[in-house]
Amino acid sequence: MKIFNNKLELKAFLKKYKNNDVLKVGFVPTMGNLHQGHMQLIEAARAQNDLVVCSVFINPLQFEAHEDLDTYPRTLDEDIIKLSASKCDILYAPPEIDLYSESTDSQTTVHVSGLSEGFCGKSRPQHFEGVATIVSKLFNLIRPDTAYFGLKDYQQFLVVKKLNLDLELGVEIVGIEIFRENNGLALSSRNKYLTEVEIKSAPLLFQTLKKLSGEILEGNRNYCEIEKRGSELLANTDFTVDYFAIRNALDLKPLAKDDSEIIILAAATINKTRLIDNVRFSISENLSV
Repeated sequence: MKIFNNKLELKAFLKKYKNNDVLKVGFVPTMGNLHQGHMQLIEAARAQNDLVVCSVFINPLQFEAHEDLDTYPRTLDEDIIKLSASKCDILYAPPEIDLYSESTDSQTTVHVSGLSEGFCGKSRPQHFEGVATIVSKLFNLIRPDTAYFGLKDYQQFLVVKKLNLDLELGVEIVGIEIFRENNGLALSSRNKYLTEVEIKSAPLLFQTLKKLSGEILEGNRNYCEIEKRGSELLANTDFTVDYFAIRNALDLKPLAKDDSEIIILAAATINKTRLIDNVRFSISENLSV
């Protein structure tokens, strides 16, 4: 595995590679602290491409002022071992100055309207602008044919898809299903913040999503009541609920009568650890909202 810390060196290598062999490049952007969910992305990229590029960069633009930028887990040495074992071809792990040569306060940013505003975008108003900006920079730098994103951050996945479409970037965006612990807890780098007691409570988020999705599949169409009950079930335990919502899985808009693709998505905090999760499913009959 080749490791680059400088974007000019990376660009020169990729240009030479593409000029010599017109092959397919797959890209997996990450913030490091890699777990099995990330490895699934690498595995998918490896199976579908000739060259696999992964980035490890903790992007300051996508952290709110009060969030955990300074304490976010930094495990580059361990990440390199995992990526090498997964047969990743290139790792781009730059210092901040390589991608943001000036202060981030003066950085040109990218805003994806509509999809960025609600849910996580409401409680974290700068987050998706930071995501859209760094994804745009990395896509322009690496020029991948295909890029891979985990579906736990489902709103982020849709934001990236819209960004790619609206700016004509020409990258195939692939979503990879959520990797879970045996108890249902979705893997996340921030799970390391959880105490032993909190780890026992955390799976309730997914359990609640599954229970209420089951009710919808069995015919319950009282979505407002289900949303309210989902929030209450979580709030009555160790969670502080940010949102619990039932939406069209294609665009996160409120469900219309004939919509059949559904997502229940939620964000909630245990102590100081914010967890997000979702379940997606299809129903064949008409909906009555």
